[in-house]
Amino acid sequence: MSVASAVKDQIQQIGGGFMFSREAKVFADTTGVAGFMPAYTRGRGGVLGDVDADVVAAAFGFFPPAGIRAAWEATAAMPAAKGAQGYLQACQDFGRRKLAGFEQAERLAELLEIVVDTASPAGVPLFAGWRALPRAEDAPARVLHHIQTLRELRGGLHFIAIMAGGVSPLQAVLIAGSPLSTGPEQARSYGWPEPFEEITPELKGRWMEAESVTDTLIAPAFATLTPEQAEELPILLTACHATIFGGR
Repeated sequence: MSVASAVKDQIQQIGGGFMFSREAKVFADTTGVAGFMPAYTRGRGGVLGDVDADVVAAAFGFFPPAGIRAAWEATAAMPAAKGAQGYLQACQDFGRRKLAGFEQAERLAELLEIVVDTASPAGVPLFAGWRALPRAEDAPARVLHHIQTLRELRGGLHFIAIMAGGVSPLQAVLIAGSPLSTGPEQARSYGWPEPFEEITPELKGRWMEAESVTDTLIAPAFATLTPEQAEELPILLTACHATIFGGR
């Protein structure tokens, strides 16, 4: 198993975990708009700047553009930079709370930073934006920031892979789902209209091939790790995942 494949679940789940945290809810309150999507869109997409909603929808990829427009415009009173900074703060504070006793945080932050700084930003604007945000001095906060940044890297590259493989964004959501939701449940939460199509074995096969292509596209980011570091990173990320989610 490649390093990219060995760490993708931990990165996906940890990076998404803060978005549903008490820290993210504190940020959501500052937008003055109720609901999950407005704060999520303003916070995650704030790194793109004060752009038209189509730019945000293009970067998010897996969401229906009309829903992204509604969420982005609902929070227009908050400058994009302020949204990005607030969401970054929520991400970092989540790390500080959850990883306060994680003794390997400093080492994990060091290894993640190698990958983050090595990766090419070509075609993945959300990754580039999150990488450019200021990094905290404390390791628990840096760990979460780096993980969220790498989550954007994989997500952006996966979107490229599914489109190249002839899988639509909605089809990808219906196939992949999430650890807590079926594909149709996830699609509904994203705002996709029903009825949903049936997923055929052939279509799922194309999606699985796109997963493999994603591993290939992201592999160069991990290539500068030494063999010892490449072996160490999945172990530390697995321990980090257990620390964050083990108590719930």
